[in-house]
Amino acid sequence: MSNKELERIMKALANRRRLSIVAFLKKRKEATVGDIAEEIKLSFRSTSKHLGVLTMAGILEREQRSIQMYYKVASDIPAPARIILSVV
Repeated sequence: MSNKELERIMKALANRRRLSIVAFLKKRKEATVGDIAEEIKLSFRSTSKHLGVLTMAGILEREQRSIQMYYKVASDIPAPARIILSVV
C-alpha cells in the first residue's frame, strides 16, 4: 500500500460523521443514503459527500437498485481501515 492510499484512508476516517456512518453500517449491514442521513442527522447532500469519501477510500461499497443507492462496509476493506474500524 502506498503512502497516498494510506493517507486517503486515514483522512476518510478522521471525521466523526464518517465514523458514525461506518458504525451504523456495521450494525445495519446496508442502508440507503436517506436512511444514513436520518440516522446521523445530516442533510442528504452532505451525507452523500461523506459516503463518496468513504467509497473512494475503499471503506464502503455501493450498489444502485432502481433509484436508490445502497451502501455497506466493503468486503475487502483495506487493512489499516479494518484495524481502525475494529474499535468503532
